Amino acid sequence: MNQHLHDRLNQIPEKILSEEFLQSQGLGNEIGFWIFDYDPTAELEVREYISFLESMLTKKHSHLKVGHINLLQALVDYLGERGFIDKAVAMQKNKGDEALLKALSGPLHMDKFAPYLVDSSQSEEKDIIFISGVGSVWPLLRAHNLLNSLHSLLGHKPVVLFYPGEYDGQTMSLFGKIPSNNYYRAFKLVP
Repeated sequence: MNQHLHDRLNQIPEKILSEEFLQSQGLGNEIGFWIFDYDPTAELEVREYISFLESMLTKKHSHLKVGHINLLQALVDYLGERGFIDKAVAMQKNKGDEALLKALSGPLHMDKFAPYLVDSSQSEEKDIIFISGVGSVWPLLRAHNLLNSLHSLLGHKPVVLFYPGEYDGQTMSLFGKIPSNNYYRAFKLVP
């Protein structure tokens, strides 16, 4: 793991355990959504760190209820519960990626998927929510759509999105290569 990433990851516990973070204070009435961006080549290290962080919080800060939403697992569960997995695989095989993306745009619309995420992860009962797997579900799900939809469902609850790419405080670039022209109402967790 490169030293810069290691140093940034090690700043996360102090940040998320602060009262200001947990209460979404000092944000000027903005939402308590945070983004931890990182070089996509460090995906495995970040996944490992998230597991470590969850374990550490469970052991040392058991009073906090921490939720972790892995978007890929949530997507598979969601499609599986609706009986779409086999159909989706067959469609992709027979008609290609574009046809599959179009067919899944309805079932994966954020008006349906975001409430599923909140309910299935019991996010409303958590003190902190981690979201990972953004790169694994692209282009089926887009981070800005997800964050915008979760805002209305979670309000000021602290949410940390682990983002494989770049976030400059206003716009994201997935994998550092796919720019987005959308503005995000989120804060950079660690500079």
